Amino acid sequence: MTEKQKIQLSNSSFTLALSLLIPLLGLFVFGAFLDPQHLYIVAIGLIAILLYLYPQNQHLSHKEAEAALTIQDLYERINLLESEIGHERQTIDSFRKKIVDYSQMKGLTERLSLCLTMEDTSRTLSTEVNNLFGNPDTTIILYLFHSHTGELGISSSHKGQMRVNLKAKKGDAFDQWIVKTMQPLLIEDVKSDYRFDMEKIIVEDSRTIRSLIGIPLMVGDKALGILRVDSPQENYFNTEELRFLRTIGDLGAVAIENAQLYERVEQLAIKDSLTGLYLRRYLLDRLPEEVSREMYHKKSLAFIMIDLDFFKQYNDKFGHVAGDIVLRTIGLLLKNLFGDPGTLVCRYGGEEFAVLLPECSKAKAIELAEQVRKKIQEQTILLRREQTHITVSIGVAAFPKDAQIKEELIHQADQALYKAKQEGRNRVCSA
Repeated sequence: MTEKQKIQLSNSSFTLALSLLIPLLGLFVFGAFLDPQHLYIVAIGLIAILLYLYPQNQHLSHKEAEAALTIQDLYERINLLESEIGHERQTIDSFRKKIVDYSQMKGLTERLSLCLTMEDTSRTLSTEVNNLFGNPDTTIILYLFHSHTGELGISSSHKGQMRVNLKAKKGDAFDQWIVKTMQPLLIEDVKSDYRFDMEKIIVEDSRTIRSLIGIPLMVGDKALGILRVDSPQENYFNTEELRFLRTIGDLGAVAIENAQLYERVEQLAIKDSLTGLYLRRYLLDRLPEEVSREMYHKKSLAFIMIDLDFFKQYNDKFGHVAGDIVLRTIGLLLKNLFGDPGTLVCRYGGEEFAVLLPECSKAKAIELAEQVRKKIQEQTILLRREQTHITVSIGVAAFPKDAQIKEELIHQADQALYKAKQEGRNRVCSA
């Protein structure tokens, strides 16, 4: 009931009481001054008043009932309006969260689109997921399948802003479940999830895990890896966050596939398809950087050029397929002999190979070149059921002892190689 209705009802009651009180006082005054025998007139007046009051009382009761129903109806309307307002607030909050999520997704998409290599893509994806699920205790793990073995391996792992070292390099029971089912996984509390043996998982990894979400990274039917977020707090994740992670995973999977394709194309552009060694143009691009680095650190840089002796005769005698076998065999042998980090082995052109040895003295390079010459000479190559051997001539030059710029370094090594050829082949000569 509104305040106006309450005032109107109060005014009506006061008017009614006043209209009854005046006749009643008049009757009493009339009875007091007249003879008692005239009191019947007072009685009749009282009866008349009572007859008048009864319907008025009924009318007032009816009005009060109507007012009570009106009040109840108004309360119900108030409750409905409050419920609608609460629902609208939830809808507004949901829209606001979606706007924030879409804004974050837009930023994630833009940052992933700038990544070309797998290293950049993995780092960006794990960093962005860490920001979206920001909590110092939350661990973000990105697993990728190895392109050759198909095994699951860690690509990146973060806890807050720090990298973490995990014992389960190929994933734990939770990750293997995702690999087996290729379905998203939500665990609100691992202690109450019947699917996993927590005692066994605790033995594998000493980290405390109470809740987690994980998704397979898929592009079509191709599985690329797993993206997982876990927390030491129970009930930390819900279905809405799992849905959000799946959306992120879809974007991340596309970015990972693009990075893999880019690296594959890049490898084809800088590597020889026959021997698997780097091509000359990659060596020429890399050489200035190495020269600058060794100059800055005041260290020596060695360069070795290798040429197969009488290779044309192999092609003429056994054919070009046999020549390819020889080149592939020598390339594999060089790759195995010069496997130290930083060493660059390339096919320089035709039957020529080159080796770049950072932080290597000239004397050490000559020693390594002699070992290579002997290994190749001892190598047996079966061509058309005939056991054959091949020899090489090698030239060695060093920076800064023999040259100050890259062109001069290559020229000095080439001149040393020419000298080895002139002196009878199957030997090592230095600049």
